[in-house]
Amino acid sequence: MDYVRLGTTGLKVSRICLGMMSYGEPREGSEWMLPEDQAEPLVRQAVEGGVTFFDTADMYSAGASEVVTGNLLRKFFERRDDYVLATKVFFPVRQGQNDRGLSRKHIMAAVDDSLTRLGTDFVDLYQIHRWDDETPIEETMEALHDVVKAGKARYIGASSMHAWQFAKAQHVADKHGWTRFVAMQNHYNLLYREEEREMIPLCLDQGVGLIPWSPLARGLLARAGQDQHTTRQDGDGNRQRLLYGGPGDADVLAKVAELAGEKGVAPATLALAWLLHQPGMVAPIIGATKDGHIPDALAAVQLELSEEELAALQAPYQPRSAQF
Repeated sequence: MDYVRLGTTGLKVSRICLGMMSYGEPREGSEWMLPEDQAEPLVRQAVEGGVTFFDTADMYSAGASEVVTGNLLRKFFERRDDYVLATKVFFPVRQGQNDRGLSRKHIMAAVDDSLTRLGTDFVDLYQIHRWDDETPIEETMEALHDVVKAGKARYIGASSMHAWQFAKAQHVADKHGWTRFVAMQNHYNLLYREEEREMIPLCLDQGVGLIPWSPLARGLLARAGQDQHTTRQDGDGNRQRLLYGGPGDADVLAKVAELAGEKGVAPATLALAWLLHQPGMVAPIIGATKDGHIPDALAAVQLELSEEELAALQAPYQPRSAQF
């Protein structure tokens, strides 16, 4: 495993981040989620492979993911400072009128709830899951600043939004002397590269670390050249069809399968290696629900790709509308 700084901060993270969304309480529409006992060997495998960066969110499995995350990380690490823990706020966990969004009221309540479920006094990275059109960004940024100053989060980050929104948030923080975002968790992979237009150049200019979600396009890249049907699609198919399946996707998948075969690696390894070669890339957030997922991801850290191979993987892509 290699370790790099998160953007221009002094915080070191592993180049693979384990996303904990797959762990919690399986229920109708999310049968693919794993309970704690089934998640444990996968998380252990990641830890033994050198992964020290873990990402979850309060809304994953209505809070159950945070509970599983906290239980397992305390089991596998002797010291809290030996791993980097990230969670997110925005989507509702409960159904009250103030149990959603990025108001000061919700942020202050949500961070305490997350810390309780995680069983820790602080998170290393507290992220806004989406942009909130109903709350002034000044209110949100001041609340996040106060969360940091209270010692409940070491850093703050953001997730999918328009580049102008992210720039506005950073400007507001600078104007008032509040804490700036240090990380952007954006949607980015070989099948969705619209972030290259504005968000990624903005982050590179501002020294913001990139930790993309869905680096394997909901598993489509991992199954390049194979049957694409999965259990997750049964409950999540409409969302997948919205994000992927456009012109050029089949050609991208064919090229991934071809080059992976030539190099003797799994398609997932190749697709993640492509990401790790991109400017500003810190750590893609991978999901793992089967035995081979962790080794395939770890192998990507050491896989070198030539300029010609990188260009060949990118060539079939066709632009599409932005999707968050």
